[in-house]
Order: sequence, then C-alpha cells, then structure tokens
Amino acid sequence: MRVLTAVIAIAVGLMVLLGYFFAEFVGIQTLLLNWAVILAGVASLVGIFNLIAVHTDKVRRAEKGGVYSALLVIALVATFVFGLILQPQHQIMQVLLNGIILPVEATLMGLLTITLLYAAIRLLRRRADVMSVFFIITAVLIFLGSATLPTGDVPVIGTLIRPWVSQIWALGGARGILIGVALGTLVTGLRVLFGIDRPYGGK
Repeated sequence: MRVLTAVIAIAVGLMVLLGYFFAEFVGIQTLLLNWAVILAGVASLVGIFNLIAVHTDKVRRAEKGGVYSALLVIALVATFVFGLILQPQHQIMQVLLNGIILPVEATLMGLLTITLLYAAIRLLRRRADVMSVFFIITAVLIFLGSATLPTGDVPVIGTLIRPWVSQIWALGGARGILIGVALGTLVTGLRVLFGIDRPYGGK
C-alpha cells in the first residue's frame, strides 16, 4: 500500500506539472485540479460539521462558555441555510455580510493590531536592542500615518513617511517573504514528487 500510494501521488503530481508545459496534459491537469477542489470543499464541510459537533457537545454538557457555543452554532447553521436558499447575491445575505461579518472582521483586525503593538512594547521592556526599537518606531509611524484628522491625513507622517515605509520597505519585505514561501513550496513539492517525503502514506 505504501508503494501504491507513492506511485499514485507522484503520478498525479507529474500530470499536474506537465499540464503547465505541454498542451496534451491540460485536460488531465484540469480534471485532477477539479477533483482537488471538490475534495477541499468536502474537507471544509467535514471541518464545519466537526465544529458543530464539538460546540453542540459543549452546550449539552453545560460547560463554561456554552452560551457562546450555542450562539456560534445557531449563527453558523442559520447563515449556511440562508445562503443555500437565498444564494450569496441575495439582498439579505449582503446585509449580513456588510452589517455583521465585515464589521466583526474589521474589529478583530483592530484588536490584533493593538495586541501586537502591546506585545512589541513588552518585548522592548525585556530586550531593548536596536531591532526592537526600530520595530516600535516603525509601528508607531504606521499607526499615526494611518489615522486621519478632521482635516485629512496627519501632515508629513501620513502623506510622506507612511507611504514611503509601506510601499518601499514593507512591500520589499513582503515580496522577499513570498519568494521564500515559493522556494520552500517548490522544494517540498519536488521532495514529494521524488518520493523523499511521503505525507500521503507514511515512511
């Protein structure tokens, strides 16, 4: 079975890879990618059902925080059912998206930003080196530059420093990270194709 799973995984990987270089394999590549999308969707549904089962069991046992678990299950099921019946383009679904989901996501991002800044300040108290100070100064400049006054952006910081930091330094760092991720993904894929790593059937 280990040999069979290795052969299947390597063959599928090669078919998908060859589809990017040879037109003869495009049909097979499209079919395999469609299968992968379907499997990913099924896996997402399994994860959702597992989430419902875990929180339903928490409500049944009357554990601490069971009220929040009940609200989570009710909101999840209601949104899922309404989405199936009304379709995502319906006006009610758009109201749910623009009135609840997007504001909650924006709030969570704001909390995450403040939490990261607080963690960075605590890090500065424990390890006050040059990089920590540079990180704090950069974060404060970005925050001040992103804030708006009744008259518009903060002078100099919002109009000059923040665009320069975000569009040159931050964008360059993000591209470097993406290149590193791409190289790591390429190496991992090659190791799977050559059978060095076998996450599909163990060693």
